[in-house]
Amino acid sequence: MDMKELGWDAVTMGELDHRAVKAPYVRLSSCKQGVHGDVLYVFDLRVTQPNTAYLSTLALHSMEHLLLAGFRKYLPDNFVCVAPMGCQTGLYLVLLNEGRAATVLGAYENILGDILNATAVPYADIQECGHWEHHDLELAKSVARRLLECRSTWQQIL
Repeated sequence: MDMKELGWDAVTMGELDHRAVKAPYVRLSSCKQGVHGDVLYVFDLRVTQPNTAYLSTLALHSMEHLLLAGFRKYLPDNFVCVAPMGCQTGLYLVLLNEGRAATVLGAYENILGDILNATAVPYADIQECGHWEHHDLELAKSVARRLLECRSTWQQIL
């Protein structure tokens, strides 16, 4: 993969010292090409500074649902999954055959904007969520607002 062509800094791929990063940021953390040519791209949607600040489980769970609905909407042919980081500092995003920074960052920005106008957390019901009462839309809106305010520095990781 040509990281420069995709719009990512190859220096920030792979393992990073969590003491050196500057959240919030979005980075391509890894990619893997399959035997048939398909490529899985894994992104780090870091929200808070590692080992310093953490998302509440309510905010993280709600952001997971809102990002799930958003990436399904904006990148339906590429979206594989979004998952919360156990350390509660962000989420992982996995896409199939889409690794261009402009596309990923554009979708993320649109989703965060949609969150600000949301009236409910998607899939937050007993049929679709294993902890359906554990959500807070206002906390998620606060996170989205803060992330959008930092949009210009999303790719400044170190």
